[in-house]
Amino acid sequence: MNDHDTLFAQLSTLSASLVLLFGIALLWRRSLGAYIKAFRWQSLVLSLAFVMIGYFGHDPELYIIAAALLALKVFIIPWYLTRLQMRVGTEREVQPYVNIATSLIVAGLLVMLAYAITRPLVMVSKLPTRGAIPLAVGLIFVGLFVIVSRRKALTQIVGFLVLENGIALLAALCTYGIPLIVELGVFLDVLMGFLVMQIIVYHISSTFESIDVEQLSQLKH
Repeated sequence: MNDHDTLFAQLSTLSASLVLLFGIALLWRRSLGAYIKAFRWQSLVLSLAFVMIGYFGHDPELYIIAAALLALKVFIIPWYLTRLQMRVGTEREVQPYVNIATSLIVAGLLVMLAYAITRPLVMVSKLPTRGAIPLAVGLIFVGLFVIVSRRKALTQIVGFLVLENGIALLAALCTYGIPLIVELGVFLDVLMGFLVMQIIVYHISSTFESIDVEQLSQLKH
């Protein structure tokens, strides 16, 4: 591996580590505002990672994807999330399904699982970015865990967005770039999914005066 690839490997691992840390940060914060802030910073680092991969991988299309990601996930979606938070009230994750201490332990185990699952791929891969692949898979697992372990619908939306960030990072690390039309299609899917979730949160809030998804069980009666 030459100096160019070594630097690329170090930067990709560093950026993936930061993206993962911002995902794990969701598990030890209870304020919905803190969730939004962590997602915004995570998306900012992710967009910079796309620029870095585009530069070292000689793929100018990644610059366009990074710009779209920056606009959508650093500015537009956090702004909508903040408005949604103000609309439904500043609720906190007071009683998540899994408490904070246990959540952090589970997150660590999930990252270890990601390393175990991806080890065969990393061992045979020649990509300079191979060292960061387990971190991206770990972020996907953490995003899924946020969705299933938190009670507030708004928190679950952030978990879904973190999950998508993990998928985007994994795709970029494994392929050195995603076809522009494919990634823009994914962005549109994420935006549509986010808007649908926003409507659901509004209905939960207006019906139950809360965004706790546990309240949905009342619909059975």
